[in-house]
Amino acid sequence: MANRKQAVPPRALAVGDVVAAPARVLGEWTAAQIVRIHADTQTVAVLELDWSGPEPSSVGELGAVVPLRLSHHAWNGALSFCNRAWILPRSHKVIGSMALLHDEPSHSYAFAWDLGDQLARQRRWDAGVREDPADAWTAEYTGEAVNEFLGRPAAPRAEVAHLTVRDIDELDCARLVRRFPGVTRLQLYGRLGLLTAAGELNRLTALTGVSISDLFGMTEEDVLRPRCVPQVESLDLYSVPAAYASAMRRTWRPEIPAGTYVSVLRSRKPEWVEENRNNPLRDWDGREHISAATYRRAVSEYKATRKAVFEAAEGPAEGRSARMEEIGRAYGEAFNRLDRRAGFIETVEREELFDVLDHIVKEAEVHHGPVPTAARDSLISGVEGVRDW
Repeated sequence: MANRKQAVPPRALAVGDVVAAPARVLGEWTAAQIVRIHADTQTVAVLELDWSGPEPSSVGELGAVVPLRLSHHAWNGALSFCNRAWILPRSHKVIGSMALLHDEPSHSYAFAWDLGDQLARQRRWDAGVREDPADAWTAEYTGEAVNEFLGRPAAPRAEVAHLTVRDIDELDCARLVRRFPGVTRLQLYGRLGLLTAAGELNRLTALTGVSISDLFGMTEEDVLRPRCVPQVESLDLYSVPAAYASAMRRTWRPEIPAGTYVSVLRSRKPEWVEENRNNPLRDWDGREHISAATYRRAVSEYKATRKAVFEAAEGPAEGRSARMEEIGRAYGEAFNRLDRRAGFIETVEREELFDVLDHIVKEAEVHHGPVPTAARDSLISGVEGVRDW
């Protein structure tokens, strides 16, 4: 996470510098020129060069280079030129400087550097190949699919270098590492899921980039350690446990000047995780006929109902049924108002709204002991007495 007051890139870069980088997709090195440096956005405008070859030690070894122009697919001769994060990845190196090959600003942005990808596509296109080949070193799974795969006896897939797993509810990193020991770029995206044995990721010694989002269960002891994964040049964490986030930030900030991009956003405290990880309405997020605003209001009503039921379950038994019926009426009326405004409650949503109440009561019982049947029935009767959905 770069210092917002910083005026120059953490690794020394200047306008006109030529950067060389290994490109796996080419099996060779490639190069690019730094055209502009933007301190306000902490980006650099990077112009890719139409060159690849053995690892160079100087600009002179590149020969008479020209900018890479793209005609593949719908590029129509545009330069391969865009703004990228100004932290030069640790696998890249400055090999010298030369007069600018282009001096206009770029209005395109990309997160990763990925030098060589466009050059490889252009060369395939020039050779008459119109489809990008399936890379043997990339694999993508859903959380459910990868867990099914990890549960079957199979040899390690050592050829997989770029691994993405989405929609994770629960994932054991120890099993993942055993099955995919050669991963260099790892992306794990949860649904407020549980990531266990995260410290095992330190065994991925060739790791260069990792992204973890909306996953929990990690502790300070699970932090990635530079001595174990010394090639990491991109660390992107979003919505992870606060203690883990702090430990990762503290561990990796000193690595920024060496070429590691570090972004740690939306760290979550245990209370937030407890309240939101088991949010029974989370499948509504992104559902086609439910807007983002409606989803937020629905979650707000769920949280208010959850809090009220917890208070009723914790309070005196006397009058509890009446209180639960009142909570049910408030819940029913709240979703009446939402449905009148948005018209989103259909058969599935109606069933899910009653499932939410059952979920809340079960959660309350974990914290405060059994909820009497009469109180549970009163909660439902309160809803049934007022609901229009």
